[in-house]
Amino acid sequence: MSRYSVAVAGATGYAGGEAVRILAQHPDFEVACVTGHASAGERFGRLMPHIPQLADLVIEETTPEVLNHYDVVVLALPHGASGPLADRLDPSVRVVDLGADHRLEEQTAWDSFYGGDFHEHWAYGMPELVTGTHDDGSYRRQRETLAGATRIAGPGCNVTAVTLALQPAIAHGLVDPKGIVADLAVGYSGAGKSLKRTDLLASEAFGSAHAYGVGGSHRHIPEILQNFAHAAGLEARDAERFAIGFTPILVPMARGILACVSAPLSEKAQGMNDAAIHDVWSGLYCDQQFITVLPDGELPATQNVLGSNAAQIQVAVDHNANRLLAIAAIDNLNRGTAGQAVQSLNIALGLPEDKGLNKIGVAP
Repeated sequence: MSRYSVAVAGATGYAGGEAVRILAQHPDFEVACVTGHASAGERFGRLMPHIPQLADLVIEETTPEVLNHYDVVVLALPHGASGPLADRLDPSVRVVDLGADHRLEEQTAWDSFYGGDFHEHWAYGMPELVTGTHDDGSYRRQRETLAGATRIAGPGCNVTAVTLALQPAIAHGLVDPKGIVADLAVGYSGAGKSLKRTDLLASEAFGSAHAYGVGGSHRHIPEILQNFAHAAGLEARDAERFAIGFTPILVPMARGILACVSAPLSEKAQGMNDAAIHDVWSGLYCDQQFITVLPDGELPATQNVLGSNAAQIQVAVDHNANRLLAIAAIDNLNRGTAGQAVQSLNIALGLPEDKGLNKIGVAP
């Protein structure tokens, strides 16, 4: 079988660069084009020297005329930029959007958190997302929708960590859906590559932690609630049945997200012992090759998953507070963005889901 030619738009940003890195090692893809904006005309190797086999590619302008020559296009662009561009791409081109433009199903949610033109919802690129149950009681998952998809919307990185942590509780009715709180430690690459004195200069960031997107303003919130609705077997319009207090905190590490998500125990969960609650997580993820539910007493750490498409998860019960705590560790650029996109592409193209992806972290 011939390899699929790939163009990556926004290839010199963190997300785009990670997509290029993963695709460059994939046996069934050939990165033949990288595009940018201010960097157009430069050698790719000058800006991304860690991918030497593609160093001599010249960064091209991000236009439909350039991108339409390739089998697969990965869009790693700011929100509001990928939607209009995607509208002008050939329908025969398979497109993955790493940005936000095609994630949300309800325009009201887009209008409230993003604004600007609302674009059609694409197949959502989180294969392990639970979307209900089949008649035989088995979980229905998003990968069923991804098979054969020609347009894929990559999830947000924070969304991925929170969803993977808590969706077993949502699917089984173990928590109060209006009492969810998520606090996340996020590596600085999660804030993008643009220079901001207050939080992205080394002298300002080292030795400091910095909250952002506070007070219910973070744009990943409606996507998280949309996922919770689906995990409960509901439609996106039912996301209003859920509420989350969401606080991401930048911490001095380049990559990684540690999401600590808690909620009051439901009456059902109060009648279960800790082992039975842990078994819910183990059962929901037992056949998901990139997700590890740790043994009781072991806790996730970002170091264990860096550079991989893996996620580590743990669940515990705080009996004094009557709350359930779910913890997830992921690499925000890999599992949270580019790795998950390649995983979804593999499914869409009928390739082995794990092809070209790493499940082993880098430690220390």
